[in-house]
Amino acid sequence: MDRFTRNYSAALGLIALALIGIWLHSTWQPRVSEINAVLQSDPLVAKYPYQFRAVSFDNGIATLLTPRSFDVPAASFLAIIYPGLAGTAEVDPAMAAAQQALVDSQKRAMELVEALPYVTAVRWELDIRWLADHGVVGPVTR
Repeated sequence: MDRFTRNYSAALGLIALALIGIWLHSTWQPRVSEINAVLQSDPLVAKYPYQFRAVSFDNGIATLLTPRSFDVPAASFLAIIYPGLAGTAEVDPAMAAAQQALVDSQKRAMELVEALPYVTAVRWELDIRWLADHGVVGPVTR
């Protein structure tokens, strides 16, 4: 290998390493792991069939995933985690109890995260991937 090729290859290698380093630094979020550990350690949140989890943390705002939204009926999600509710009307007491369990778990997750000293707010994001993986068509994203 001639001198120019060797130097050119070394420069390209250094540039590639620098770009990988910048990318790793920008995606590394240890607070997300800490938040998820807190959520997994709580008995109420951990035993709920859907695992609430943080996906990002930026400037004190923790973004948590949720299976519920105004765009996706709760019955669609609840029939997946509680198969016995499939085809049950939303006014049925069993469906109402399942909805309340969802609300209680989500509220507890939010309280746990908001209690952390470095968190100033919680933002909820619809877990479109989880819903799609389970056959629920979510809202169209732009």
